[in-house]
Amino acid sequence: MVTLADTEAGSIRNGPSLGIETRSIDFVPPAERHGKVSAQGPFWFLGNFQFFTIAIGFIGPGMGLGFGATILASVLGILFGTLFMAFHASQGPDLGLPQMIQSRAQFGYRGVIIPLLGTLFTFAGFNVVDTVLISQGLNHLFGWQIPTVALMLGAVAAIIAIFGHDWLHIVFRVLFWVSLPLYVIVSGAILFGIITPHAAGHTSFGWIAFAAQFAACAAYNITYAPYVSDYTRYLPTGQKRAALVLNVYIGASGAAIWLIILGAWLATYLGASDGMVAVSSAGNVVFPYLGTLTVLVSVAALTATMGLNAYSGMLTLITGLDCFANIPFSRGVRISGVLALAIVWLTISLSLNANAINALYDALSMMLYLLVPWTAVNLMDYFFVRKGHYAIEDFFTPKGIYGAWGGRGLLAYAVGFATSVPFFNLAGLYEGPIAHALGGVDISWAPGLLVSGVVYYLITRNLDLSAERSAIAASNEALGTNL
Repeated sequence: MVTLADTEAGSIRNGPSLGIETRSIDFVPPAERHGKVSAQGPFWFLGNFQFFTIAIGFIGPGMGLGFGATILASVLGILFGTLFMAFHASQGPDLGLPQMIQSRAQFGYRGVIIPLLGTLFTFAGFNVVDTVLISQGLNHLFGWQIPTVALMLGAVAAIIAIFGHDWLHIVFRVLFWVSLPLYVIVSGAILFGIITPHAAGHTSFGWIAFAAQFAACAAYNITYAPYVSDYTRYLPTGQKRAALVLNVYIGASGAAIWLIILGAWLATYLGASDGMVAVSSAGNVVFPYLGTLTVLVSVAALTATMGLNAYSGMLTLITGLDCFANIPFSRGVRISGVLALAIVWLTISLSLNANAINALYDALSMMLYLLVPWTAVNLMDYFFVRKGHYAIEDFFTPKGIYGAWGGRGLLAYAVGFATSVPFFNLAGLYEGPIAHALGGVDISWAPGLLVSGVVYYLITRNLDLSAERSAIAASNEALGTNL
């Protein structure tokens, strides 16, 4: 076991570093904190401002749902799902730790490996689907070779992840300001009739299609939950929780709602089934090469998001290895983790030739199954059980107050997951009885969230929090903090 004192020291600074990040899953001391809460809005906005999001808007129209109903289902789904990701934001500056290290309080030093498997699948799965979407789209538009595009995407994403936290914020901020005016022009051209529909809209409605669109949108931002505090942990302590949560919420939900509605319009009125091709064609109607430029900038945004996935995936991988081995929290280990993940997602991506939209929908479903019980347990513990008070040093030893295996957290996770199984619908693999009764609509996230959270709250009612106070005080003294 590596203690916090053994980790590679980062340089004390008040601003971002332009070198390769030195820290990994270890605690970020107050002297190294920097950044502004207001920067979190554009950061998470850009995270959803790409073709992956546009494709979500195709689901409802593809099932015959009218444009207006698709908008309503999408807005409600995004507003609901974003709540769970946004509330994780306050854990970063409060604790100075990556998201999944903090989960050791609920699941134990080694028990956290259970939700870690789900989160690692999430990060790798998103990069697989992103690679498929981009490489197939660019092949369709420009004839670029799929293997070449995939390898270039992997290299750029890995480099961004290797340089780390501060470079991710810089890249995202630049791409936010580059992307925004392009999509404003394309969207404005639709609103003012410059881009005209090729087909008449319809007002068809069906509860099954409506529920499917809602569920996909809710799932979309819930799957961001394991990321959030990875990118808020360098913020100075004492941030206003409401302001931080609101910035993340508005950024992540605003971009998603915008581009999902754009995708729904493209599918409904232009008969689009490929977001990249549709945006290229629509933008080029406004003036030559606008669509092409928008496509290339959006590809850059999605590639940066792949770097985000690689970075958080690396933190998850190191956390998992640290559960059972003496892993140094060094720069070299971080780089090795990123490269290992890149090899895995590229190998899988290059072996796929299935329809990208089907891969997208199935991946979202599987990610949701694994993440929902975890986010319910984690948020319940943070806001209602321990209320943000933790012994940081005890996260890094199996002999600490959180133990090696957190029975309460693991039980709540298992019960929540088991309860949601009858609601699962994985096309061609499994359809639960309740999903079948609902016409194939997968709403497993609902019982998963409710049951896991309630069970965890009930079985922690007798948790002796007073016994943890001395460990918290000792940890704060050792770290020179008052967390």
